[in-house]
Amino acid sequence: WRGREGAAYSTLVPSDEVTINYRHGLPVITLMLPTRSERCQFTVKPVVTTVGAFLQDVQREDKGIEKAEVFATDGTKVSDSTLMEVLLMNDFKLVINNTAYSVSPPVKDKLSSEHATEMEDIKSLVHRLFVALHLEDHQIRKERELLQKLDHLKGELLPLEQMKARIMDSADAKTSRLLWVGLALMSTQGGALAWLTWWVYSWDIMEPVTYFITYGSAMAFYAYFILTKQDYIYPQAKDRQFLHYFHRKSKKQRFNVERYNKLKDDLAEAEESLRRLRQPLHLRLPIQEINDKD
Repeated sequence: WRGREGAAYSTLVPSDEVTINYRHGLPVITLMLPTRSERCQFTVKPVVTTVGAFLQDVQREDKGIEKAEVFATDGTKVSDSTLMEVLLMNDFKLVINNTAYSVSPPVKDKLSSEHATEMEDIKSLVHRLFVALHLEDHQIRKERELLQKLDHLKGELLPLEQMKARIMDSADAKTSRLLWVGLALMSTQGGALAWLTWWVYSWDIMEPVTYFITYGSAMAFYAYFILTKQDYIYPQAKDRQFLHYFHRKSKKQRFNVERYNKLKDDLAEAEESLRRLRQPLHLRLPIQEINDKD
């Protein structure tokens, strides 16, 4: 017999040589071992057992089996990763060495509804057990990934933090000098007005001068509000001037502010994820599930 994929077999054995029966809800495959000349039963767990695992069990039972494969009825080879539950839905060919066995699994419709419900419960139980047994491993693996990410981000931020500190020191020094220059100019202006009022001219002459100086200052503050959309408050004005010096110095030093902010956001997010992963109040849920709950 030759399949569609080109595989040739010297013998095609009738279906009664390989039988499948259900016992305690699990399929039991009975077949004749070629070199031992005795029938052997293999109980498989269709939900978790793959075709490759079943064939390995057959070869371990009979060391004389050199090759074991499974083909569909049209000759297509069935992958070793296919679950036995899928394989047992249709007829198939079990090939051992050069002998092909025609296998006809029992129809699932013959199973009672109670048995079907029991199988679904078993599947659900297996899934819950798998999650419970592997959840701690998932948390450890996720924690290791977050720690590696934190180390990587801190390594990238270290030179940027050092450059930022130097730029901030320079900008702060320039801002402080500007404030002291402003104080010196105001003191000079006050002294000049006093000298002109009491020693050079009289108050009658200096009064209009001081009025226009005051009016000019009010115009300057109003212009500041138009340009910045902020009142001229000394702390805010100082911070604005500091940022002006900082960004100008950053361009000269080629300090990438956007990249620095992005790294800082990623670092904060990773630290928050690690904190939530280690927090027992979240019932040790994986970090993705925690984010979904927020």
